[in-house]
Amino acid sequence: MKKIDALELGGTLFVPATHKHLEAIAHGEKFPNLRSVVIDTEDGLNADVLDEAMARIRELLKRLKRGKLLRFIRPRNVSVLQQLLTFEDINSIDGFILPKFGLDNADSYLNILFPLSSSPFPLHFMPSIEGKELFDTEALREIRSMFLPYREKIPLIRFGAEDMLRQLGIRRDCSVSLYDMAAPSQVIAKMLVTFKPYGFDIASPVFGCYQDTEGFKREVLRDMQEGLISKTIIHPNQIDPINQLYRVTRSEFESAKKIIDSQESVFALHGMMGEKPTQLPWAQMIMQRSKLYGRE
Repeated sequence: MKKIDALELGGTLFVPATHKHLEAIAHGEKFPNLRSVVIDTEDGLNADVLDEAMARIRELLKRLKRGKLLRFIRPRNVSVLQQLLTFEDINSIDGFILPKFGLDNADSYLNILFPLSSSPFPLHFMPSIEGKELFDTEALREIRSMFLPYREKIPLIRFGAEDMLRQLGIRRDCSVSLYDMAAPSQVIAKMLVTFKPYGFDIASPVFGCYQDTEGFKREVLRDMQEGLISKTIIHPNQIDPINQLYRVTRSEFESAKKIIDSQESVFALHGMMGEKPTQLPWAQMIMQRSKLYGRE
């Protein structure tokens, strides 16, 4: 299975496994512009409907065919992940999101996915760090060491913005960005500096104010400015705005092309210094965004 580029995920819509339109969404029929979807058996469901959710997933897997929509399942816990892996057609999805990933369950998750006695795990996985590790640099470094052998299997590392706020005992208003709140902004910075230099991309946090389209757009632009890729979305009205914002501007494209094509290490670039050795990763990302989402 080919590696999934984090940019391919775009906005990732979370859908409860008992949703009445689950089949149409998972087949890419209901929201044709959606790039990735998560079938949720965790926070999006009450425990008393888990059996129904698992039955729905089992039946859905029998009919799924690969297409442009990337599909993941979020198991409720380690035990549910183990059960999902016994489903005959589980390889018809692209992977899993591992919720509440932390030092207390990391070995359990990884040993289930990568048992020593079996063939390599064919699917991708995206761990979601949601506990006290978010505030502990040493714990994050320990988790990073665990992830390094599986880097090609991890399109993104996710973190729980709402779980972060819960542990801090705060709640953000729609008019306030996480980037402007002292502790949350430090957590985001910690995630970036711990993982990104080692080849891991970080997903941007959920924007829960689904009726505030302008606020959502501002946050997506800030996500990109900070180096976060993809975004958890909770409402279909967030699909088209993120796809539009991921389009590359003419200025971005021209700058990226000049950086890539330049035969010089340092050169003038729209009144700024262009430096190929340091700016090449950014330029390559812009070209990949252009390929996936187009240009303005």
